[in-house]
Amino acid sequence: MKQVDPVLLAVYARIFKSITDEMSLSVQMTARSPILCEAKDFVTGLYDAEGNMLEQTENLPILAFSLAPVCKYIIEYFADDVHEGDVIFHNDVFSLGNQNNDVAVYKPIFHDGELIGWSAVKGHQADIGGAVRGGYNPNATEVWQEALRIPPVKVYEKGQLRKDVWGLIFANIRLDIVQHDLRSQMGACTVGERRLQALLCKYGVDSFFVHKAALFDASRKMVEKEIEQIPNGNYHGTGRVYFDGHHEGTQFDIRVSITVTEQRITFDYSETDPQTDGFVNGTFTSSASATVLSFLQMINPDIPHNEGMLQPIDIIIPEGTILNASYPKATTFGNHLCPPNADAIIRALAPVIPDRVTAGWNNLLCSLTTGLDPATGEPYVDIGFMGLKGGSGAMHGTDGYDHIGMIDASGGVLDQDYEMFEQMTPHRLIRHEYQPDSAGPGQWRGGLGVVTEFVIGSHDTQLVTFGDGDFEPAFGLFGGGDGTLNTIRLTYPDGREVIPRNKDLIKNVPAGTHYFQLAGGGGGYGDPARRDRDLLTEEIRNGIISAAQAQQAYHLDFSQTQSGAGDEL
Repeated sequence: MKQVDPVLLAVYARIFKSITDEMSLSVQMTARSPILCEAKDFVTGLYDAEGNMLEQTENLPILAFSLAPVCKYIIEYFADDVHEGDVIFHNDVFSLGNQNNDVAVYKPIFHDGELIGWSAVKGHQADIGGAVRGGYNPNATEVWQEALRIPPVKVYEKGQLRKDVWGLIFANIRLDIVQHDLRSQMGACTVGERRLQALLCKYGVDSFFVHKAALFDASRKMVEKEIEQIPNGNYHGTGRVYFDGHHEGTQFDIRVSITVTEQRITFDYSETDPQTDGFVNGTFTSSASATVLSFLQMINPDIPHNEGMLQPIDIIIPEGTILNASYPKATTFGNHLCPPNADAIIRALAPVIPDRVTAGWNNLLCSLTTGLDPATGEPYVDIGFMGLKGGSGAMHGTDGYDHIGMIDASGGVLDQDYEMFEQMTPHRLIRHEYQPDSAGPGQWRGGLGVVTEFVIGSHDTQLVTFGDGDFEPAFGLFGGGDGTLNTIRLTYPDGREVIPRNKDLIKNVPAGTHYFQLAGGGGGYGDPARRDRDLLTEEIRNGIISAAQAQQAYHLDFSQTQSGAGDEL
């Protein structure tokens, strides 16, 4: 058997990562929807012939581990009926998909006639059929009211387009842009195919197999070393979900029991509340992905993302819970159960690894506007990336990120380019800026939230809202304060004000309506009175923190500050 070359092992690791990075750039540069080319709501991955992860580029963390389970399912589904030139689509949440809108493209990779691996791209599509343009239907109670289900299906077979299959899929999707975006994903898969084939030609199949196994083993050992630093024991935490979209006042608990035993860690959600009758449910894949990415925030960030990294982690999510709804429940909201899931994990592990956890992150409150652009007559869909999330939580030694952007730390203030926003929608942006005093106070403060205002430019606009950010603020840790809540407010041209529910569908919003959104700040960490006084004074000068909050929350005595910073305000 070929021996492992330590230098070549590092080369393989870097090449695998560079391939998925290049695939990611390919999508970013060729996709047409801002959901992909700006918000980068997609993931690219490379897998071996058995569907084991070689590497991934996770532009959006919640998608980070959503490709491998489906890859393994596809391998079992098609068995020996996989050929060079095949291209397979999939989004079905009841065959290990994570969300209906997240459509994956898979391409088998052959070398000398042998199946050697897979390239894959999963991206959030602007529309996926169902009852509501854009794919988010707060009124849904079953999957058919949400989306077109796509179980594993070949759209190309042995290099030939299956026009009947292609036509069937896109006859059920409203927006032509989705076809273009999926072609972009297919192109990125071809990039991955070519690069892996070139690697095999250079080093040979035997070398690939040996070094792949060694990479998995090295990553596994790195994760085991991280787990060893957590005291053995059983730890419990809870996160809360508010309102299922149908029954006012409903609340649901995500309960996790984390067991650490030497070099293994188990996340058990058996005590989590049952699934809902609305669309506020998750799938196993979306919930497991949320668990893994939350844990990864607490360990060495340099661990390669391959199959070995997952081997010391066990995840138990019984079917029928809110995190793993049974067929045919609605599940579109599932990706957005990540924040309360993360809250539960943080609360469980904070007492034993206080230096590795963050305070609470601002939760999601999102709006999706759809309609016809009166200037072009073309339909549009916009998910409002600019204002859907506020600040992240602080941790020991570090303030939280100001305005984390799209879902989980993938963006920032310019998560959606202002000019592109006005080009791709009929809306007119008025304001988008940090909100002073929105961050939870602490020795290390939370990240700032953000204010967004625009004027709706289409007649009879449809507005969908979803999230929990207006119910519970981001929590502080170890004496740190909570962040601020989110809110959305519509002011119609006649002066009437409407505050949408956090899972709502509002039709016929008139052009000229003023849209206001505040995404709150993250939670603070540690006693605010211990925050660095010079830094605090500088933040007052910069308008990040007001003099009033500095006195009330941080106990700043202006008589002892340099240059009378409080007097300047």
